[in-house]
Amino acid sequence: MTNPDFIVVTTTHDAEDKARALAAAVLRERLAACAQVYPISSVYWWDGDVRTEPEWRIDFKTRADLSDRLTAFIREQHTYDTPEIIGVPVVTGSSAYLDWVNTETIG
Repeated sequence: MTNPDFIVVTTTHDAEDKARALAAAVLRERLAACAQVYPISSVYWWDGDVRTEPEWRIDFKTRADLSDRLTAFIREQHTYDTPEIIGVPVVTGSSAYLDWVNTETIG
């Protein structure tokens, strides 16, 4: 099923407990139907230097029309000065799964 009405929004956190707490807070607000939390290693430019740090990535499955609200919520709750908040459109997905995402988010 092709449907541009859904997106995956990604952010990261520096600790697993913070990532899981943010994921749960977003889900309680019904701004996403699902969040996947997993460890990554980030290499990035910050304050004039290349840094390598362990982080926890969070992928939120949600509706595209909730993007602004989800972004504002993440920014408000996040401890980073400049948190990653990137939304990628869902190009294709199963109808049943996307129906579930639609049902489980605020509307």
